Amino acid sequence: MREAMARAILPRYRALAAHEVTAKAADDVVTVADHDSEAILADRLARLLPEAALVGEEAAHADPAVLDRLGNGLCWIVDPLDGTNNFAAGKAPFGVLVALADAGETLGGWLLDGLTGRLCHALRGSGAFMNGQPVRARISGERPPVAAISLLFMDPAHRAAVQAHIAPHYRLVDIPRCAAEQYPRLALGQNDVSLFERTLPWDHAAGVLFLNEAGGMAARPDGSPYRVDDHTRPGLIGAASPALWAELAERLAALGQ
Repeated sequence: MREAMARAILPRYRALAAHEVTAKAADDVVTVADHDSEAILADRLARLLPEAALVGEEAAHADPAVLDRLGNGLCWIVDPLDGTNNFAAGKAPFGVLVALADAGETLGGWLLDGLTGRLCHALRGSGAFMNGQPVRARISGERPPVAAISLLFMDPAHRAAVQAHIAPHYRLVDIPRCAAEQYPRLALGQNDVSLFERTLPWDHAAGVLFLNEAGGMAARPDGSPYRVDDHTRPGLIGAASPALWAELAERLAALGQ
């Protein structure tokens, strides 16, 4: 991950040519750094664990059949440049995300911040770590709690309901549009809760495991665990504590969401 950051990403930070940034979807771009980083990660991870398949964000965008690998045995899941829109605009945060899953369940997750070099990681059943040191999730202590709510991919009716009936119970802060930053914020006492609508595996596999292993809670609004092979299902709550998770889940349930 550090090699991909050093070779493919950081040399292009605030140095991208116009032709090196292309539109990928509405309000989404991809850069040459994404593609080069994914190539480096695919090569290195294949050497590390040859028996594992690989699902990279850019490979899956080019060929959706790649997603079929998510539920079949060992699988590396790669976001080669998390926060691409930020990176392309010449601002932080951005990072690299890698997760290892087996039959749809995440076993390990790694979140590397681009500019600080902060590395968060977790192994199922073994705890969460930041720069090699154990970390335990903590709440902000603010009332109302601090919330980063992603409205971007909600349908209009759901968005309006969340804004009217959920948002007033929290102090809202901007979302970083970078999971490598959002999940650590939930563990470090900066944000108390986050609400996500889109739940693609390269965005969430590593962070969900990290937060849960740190003693916070990340799960579907109905309480079911996040699985990487259930990525088309919308809705995911992350919280600095199980109590804060339950509070937000109860409010969502009252909306029928």
